[in-house]
Amino acid sequence: MKTKNPKTINELFDQKYGKNGTKGRIGFEQKAEAYMVAELVKDSRKKSHMTQEQLAEKLNVNRTYISKIERASSDVRISTLRKIIETGLGGKLHITVEL
Repeated sequence: MKTKNPKTINELFDQKYGKNGTKGRIGFEQKAEAYMVAELVKDSRKKSHMTQEQLAEKLNVNRTYISKIERASSDVRISTLRKIIETGLGGKLHITVEL
């Protein structure tokens, strides 16, 4: 069976990862969200003119832990994300829920 060329990003995702609500699509969306959090942490750190090492020292963690978060290879708890943003970078973490 030949697949048609997708016309929208949602059609592409449906073909590649499955329809909304399927196991494959949920997994993809979770990985995408983790990547977005990782990029936000990395961009925020760079805007604060800090290295991973400096941020790690400020938070009393290993630099490799910061690196894992920035590569989305480690799940980040909300308490850890708050500590990074507020204590480490001097920002404020806001979380929104959509239903």
